[in-house]
Amino acid sequence: MKALENYVRGRKFFESVVEDGSDIIFIVDFAGNIHYCNPSVKAVLGYNKNFLLGKNFFSYILPNTLAELKKRYHVSTQKKYSSSVEFQFLCKDKTYKYLEFNSINLKFQEGIPGLILDCRDITQRKKDAEELLRAQKAKELFLANISHEIRTPINGISGMATLLSKQPSPEDQATYLNAIKSAADNLKVIINDILDLASIESGKLKFESIGFSLKDVLDSLDDIFYIQAKEKGVNFTIDLGASANTILLGDPVRLNQVLINLISNALKFTHSGSIKMTVVGKKIKNKILIRFSIEDTGVGIPADKLTTIFESFSQADASVTRKYGGTGLGLTIVKQLVELQHGTIAVKSEENIGSTFVVSIPYSLTTSKKKMVESISSSREINSKSVKGLRILLVEDNDINRLYASSILKNWDCYFETAENGFVAIQKLKNQEFDIVLMDIQMPVMDGFEATKAIRNDRFKNSKVPIIAITANVTKKDMEKCLAAGMNDYIVKPFTPDDLLILLKRYSKQIENKKRKVTRLKGTISSRTTPNLSYLIGVGKGNKTFTNDVIDTIVKSFPAIIREIEILNSAFQWQELARTIHKIKPSLTMLGLHALKDEAAALEDLFSKEKKSNEPSARAIAFYEDLIDTLENLKKVR
Repeated sequence: MKALENYVRGRKFFESVVEDGSDIIFIVDFAGNIHYCNPSVKAVLGYNKNFLLGKNFFSYILPNTLAELKKRYHVSTQKKYSSSVEFQFLCKDKTYKYLEFNSINLKFQEGIPGLILDCRDITQRKKDAEELLRAQKAKELFLANISHEIRTPINGISGMATLLSKQPSPEDQATYLNAIKSAADNLKVIINDILDLASIESGKLKFESIGFSLKDVLDSLDDIFYIQAKEKGVNFTIDLGASANTILLGDPVRLNQVLINLISNALKFTHSGSIKMTVVGKKIKNKILIRFSIEDTGVGIPADKLTTIFESFSQADASVTRKYGGTGLGLTIVKQLVELQHGTIAVKSEENIGSTFVVSIPYSLTTSKKKMVESISSSREINSKSVKGLRILLVEDNDINRLYASSILKNWDCYFETAENGFVAIQKLKNQEFDIVLMDIQMPVMDGFEATKAIRNDRFKNSKVPIIAITANVTKKDMEKCLAAGMNDYIVKPFTPDDLLILLKRYSKQIENKKRKVTRLKGTISSRTTPNLSYLIGVGKGNKTFTNDVIDTIVKSFPAIIREIEILNSAFQWQELARTIHKIKPSLTMLGLHALKDEAAALEDLFSKEKKSNEPSARAIAFYEDLIDTLENLKKVR
């Protein structure tokens, strides 16, 4: 305590708090003349400590805010303390910085007409607040726009359906049906934009690595846009350089999505003149960098908007949406698709002159496009055959959605039954065996979450059946909620038959593996999953209470870990899977399951390394099933 008293008496705290503090300290008289400032003026404002002495505080205030500040300053001279008075102070580099002062009035304490101003730099705080406000306004505008964009085609569909119900002539009927299809297509574009962005942000978007001809992709784009451009009076051309006219290894669907979006934008904003896409390639080591340049003579983009056009919910301004429509998500999706393929995108534009978007994506080269495409085609044929005979329970309350999914399953020769809510689904699962459950989320009586939790109860007969959520919710949080409820996977509405086929194929493989294992082990006891308690008994020196306590602890902890292994394997989260498998190794050692412990160590090593796969690991599935058998065997010896 003596040392602290000496510190206070010696006024060392003055140096620490005032002289060396990060805040600027001004001592000013009531007229605003500066009598003291600490060294922080150098770091924050750029002035040497003595430069501002004798100067008037108000000479450095932003002119159009001076009158308001003087009013608040005058109020401070009448009070003991004042707080949070904002102002902008001129820096040495001629810029203004946002500061905020708290004041102590010396007249009340010392009888001196002056103020101590403790000033804090709030420039970043002001920028953050402005950015938050700008983002909020952009999002509000987006929601208003998207509501209009969705309601317009829905209104068209509803109106045309009403007209169809009045038994129109065949010619009118064809017109109404075409209008419904067109409106539905427009609605699908809007929804797909939202779903694509959600898939990207949740990390669920996967890229193909297949051989494709760049010329084939560009020829398809030429077919799509040539007529549209001609009808609008715009000249559309594609120039494919010899350096890029080759077979690439990558994802042609995602490339097509990027280019369609950029060309559509160019066509939307170009009312006369031309749109030209130039494509060139440059070899870099074992890759080739393909550069796509889309140049138009359209309305252009204001210079101050060029930095925000790639942001979510953003277009150049509100009038763009009113005049041209759209979600404001197109360029956001394009940018993220390009960057996820390790590419770049840039834009140059001048109002009323035109815009140029430049996309560069690196690809590997291949010479076996024909072979790869054929293998993909044949695998899709196998996929369809591989789900034949699957026993599926379709849980869906909406009649149209149930009809759509049922028709798909019927075409694939699946055996299926339907349930209109979770309660009915549970009753059917009690009486029948199903390979997979397709579970809608929002349903009356009992929703998908409640039904799944009931099915996952250990006492339920089919508690291990794979459950795939069918959901219209697209955020990462929604997907995590599905998995947390006990579902194995999810598919987002609106889904295509191919989307459903990929998922069913994935789980049909697991079902086949499980059936093979059951056949292999039928009538036998596997030593691989039968605990050997001699080690545990030795550790406990024959104490039965100790042995039983350890077994009880393992029995209680195993189900959660086993479930986690299944979910992480289905979600391709290999690093997390390695960490989860690591957690179970000590228990396997304790139970004398040396073969399983060795397999756990091998799997941990495998999944710790980078593993790029879009399929669950068959090895992890077998390990997961061995753990289930181990748990059952362990319960018998308690």
